[in-house]
Amino acid sequence: GTLERVCKAVLLLCLLHFLVAVILYFDVYAQHLAFFSRFSARGPARALHPAASSSTNFSRPNTTAPSSGLPESPSARPGPTAPVLPPCPESPPGLVGRLLIEFTSPMPLERVQRENPGVLLGGRYAPPDCTPAQTVAVIIPFRHREHHLRYWLHYLHPILRRQRLRYGVYVINQHGEDTFNRAKLLNVGFLEALKEDATYDCFIFSDVDLVPMDDRNLYRCGDQPRHFAIAMDKFGFRLPYAGYFGGVSGLSKAQFLRINGFPNEYWGWGGEDDDIFNRISLTGMKISRPDIRIGRYRMIKHDRDKHNEPNPQRFTKIQNTKLTMKRDGIGSVRYQVLEVSRQPLFTNITVDIGRPPSWPPRG
Repeated sequence: GTLERVCKAVLLLCLLHFLVAVILYFDVYAQHLAFFSRFSARGPARALHPAASSSTNFSRPNTTAPSSGLPESPSARPGPTAPVLPPCPESPPGLVGRLLIEFTSPMPLERVQRENPGVLLGGRYAPPDCTPAQTVAVIIPFRHREHHLRYWLHYLHPILRRQRLRYGVYVINQHGEDTFNRAKLLNVGFLEALKEDATYDCFIFSDVDLVPMDDRNLYRCGDQPRHFAIAMDKFGFRLPYAGYFGGVSGLSKAQFLRINGFPNEYWGWGGEDDDIFNRISLTGMKISRPDIRIGRYRMIKHDRDKHNEPNPQRFTKIQNTKLTMKRDGIGSVRYQVLEVSRQPLFTNITVDIGRPPSWPPRG
């Protein structure tokens, strides 16, 4: 009986050995078949795509399919992908708070460029270690303010990078010497920024002569339109009046379209900020503002542009916002782009926005 059990055990062992040998044989045979099929003359499709002759390699997680040297779609072959970055924190850890802002040091553009090596051509930047929730376009209405622009770029680029923003800076330069039209240039900036990048969902509209004094004033859009420059040194660090919405403001794409953008009819200084405030109120939205301690701004002093005199009809227009809001705005803006120049720290867009209407003489 003992000898019989030993014989059965030996027989089972031999059978197991035979099965393992057969499995290994066919496995090696399949690999050789896949290898030689690359050189088969049965057709160019099999030669360029050897993996089509055998699915064995794809069934093994540690096996790499032979490369054909041709571009492949991601669905055809699971290759290495870029790492998925975590969301950027709501409160960026690298902020420094109150800043020392001065405008006496020389500020050549080359120096500003050296200070911001991570900013791409055209003034584009994205944090390398996280994914921001918004894509921000910073729009600057501009003419004859090169000195101010250098200071703005010097201070704002480091602030925006510390805030972990994905952003682009657009300087909308009014061509010619006719009366300046700030609000119309902002409408142009909104449209032109979206032409370059349709993913922009937050728009910050900033005068070139205003610099924030605290980087905790986050340049982001919220559930309501946001007014950033609520305390300027020229106003004694307080609002000049309750409905003031000038200097620096931010609206999401949806909010901007909801108010039909900004009015195009305000040629000269003043009035367009109040019209925008009225538009926001008429749509039922409310303006949000930062704490006054972090909403402080310094203004770069300058002589007022001789072509930016007060609009004599601004008070009449402000009173009629409800009537003009639907017909005068982003849907009716007319302009011609003359030049788009991508500089190391910003994108310059020179536009012809037309000429102002002739007003009757005063008095």
